[in-house]
Amino acid sequence: MMPMVYTVYGFAIFFMLAFLFIWTIHIVALSYSKWKLHRTVDRSPPEQPYSGVSILKPLTGVDPNLFSNLETFFTLDYPLYELLFCVEDEHDPAVMLVHSLMQKYPNIDARLFTGGVRVGVNPKINNMQPAFLAGKYPLVLVSDAGIRMREDTLLDMVQHMKDDTGIVHQMPFACDAEGFAAVYEKVFFGTAQARMYLAADFLRINCHVGMSSLVRRCALEECGGLATFGEYLAEDFFIAKEVTSRGWKMRVCSLPALQNSGTRSVGQLQARLTRWARLRIAMVPTTTLMEPLSECLPLGAGAAWASGQLFGAEPLPFFLVHILLWFLSDWLMLRTVQNGSPPFTKVQFLVGWIWSECCAPFILFAAFLNPEISWRTRSYRLDWGGKAHELKPKLKF
Repeated sequence: MMPMVYTVYGFAIFFMLAFLFIWTIHIVALSYSKWKLHRTVDRSPPEQPYSGVSILKPLTGVDPNLFSNLETFFTLDYPLYELLFCVEDEHDPAVMLVHSLMQKYPNIDARLFTGGVRVGVNPKINNMQPAFLAGKYPLVLVSDAGIRMREDTLLDMVQHMKDDTGIVHQMPFACDAEGFAAVYEKVFFGTAQARMYLAADFLRINCHVGMSSLVRRCALEECGGLATFGEYLAEDFFIAKEVTSRGWKMRVCSLPALQNSGTRSVGQLQARLTRWARLRIAMVPTTTLMEPLSECLPLGAGAAWASGQLFGAEPLPFFLVHILLWFLSDWLMLRTVQNGSPPFTKVQFLVGWIWSECCAPFILFAAFLNPEISWRTRSYRLDWGGKAHELKPKLKF
C-alpha cells in the first residue's frame, strides 16, 4: 500500500513542478516580449557602413499574394543588398513573375537562378545552393516565399547582428487577413508559438525557425557551407546548432516575420504543425515526450489532480482558474506581438483560442502515429537525430 501512496504523491509532485515551470515560462515570455518586440529602428547614420546582404528567395509555384510579397523586397530601406531568386523548375510560373518585378525595379540588384544543384535530400537547400555560392555579400538572408517585409525589417535585423553574432532571425507571426483560418493562424503564432520562441531566446535555447533568418556567411562556411545541411529537412535547426556550437551567438530581432500566404485553410495549418511536430520528434525525442505538458489543457488537468492530492484543493475550480489565467495571458501576449489590438473581436479570439488549444494535443498525437513527412509533392522519413530519406525520389538535378 505504501509504495502506491508514494507513487501517487510522486506523480502529483511531478505535475505541480511542471505547472510551476510552465507558468514561469509564461511570465518570462510575456515580460521579455514587452522589452524585445517592436523596438524603434535606429535610422541615424552608422559609425561604419552597414554590411551588404545577399537575400536568397527560394520559390516554388505562385499564390495570390506572391507578387506583393516579393515586391516588398524591392522596396527595402537598406543601402546595400542583392536579391537572388531560386526556382527549381525553369518552367515554374514564378519565373515570369520574378522577371516582371526585375523589369519594374531595374535599379535593384536582382538575379534569377533556375535548376538548383542536388547536394542532399532537402529541396530548399538544393534550390538555393547556386545562389548561395554566387552571393557576394558577407551577410545572407534566407527568406521564404510567403514572407512580407516592412521597409525597415532588414535594417532591424542587421542592427541586431553584433560582432559576436552568427544568426539573427525573426519570430514567426502572420499578416492580418480575413476568415477563421487567419484567426487560427494569428492566435497560434501570437500565443503558443510566441511564448516558447521568446522564452527560448531569453534562455539561449535553439528554437531557430529559418523562414526569415540572417546568417553571417563566414559562420556558415565554418560549418561547411549551405550544402552541409542538405541531408536534413529541418536545416534551420541544424544550422543554428552548428553555428552556435562554434561560439557564435544567435538573436531574435524586434520585428516579427509576417507570413502572408495567399491560400489559408485550417487543414493546411494543421498539416504544417503536424509536420513540425514530426521533425521535433525525430530531432529531440526526449524533449518532445514532455511537450504535452506545455499545453493548457493537459497541464491544467494534471495540476488540478495534483492540487487535490497534495493540498486537498477542489480540482474543478483549480482547472477553470488555470484556463482563465492562461487565456488572459495569451490575449496579452497576442496584443504585444501584434503591437496593438488584433484585427478581430475578442469573441473571435476566444473561438480561435479554444480551437487552437483543443487541437494541439491531437496534432502531437497524429505526429507520433505517422512519422512520414509530406512536403509539397515529396515524402520523407527521418532517422533519429533528424537525417532525412526521400521516399520515391525524383531523378532531378
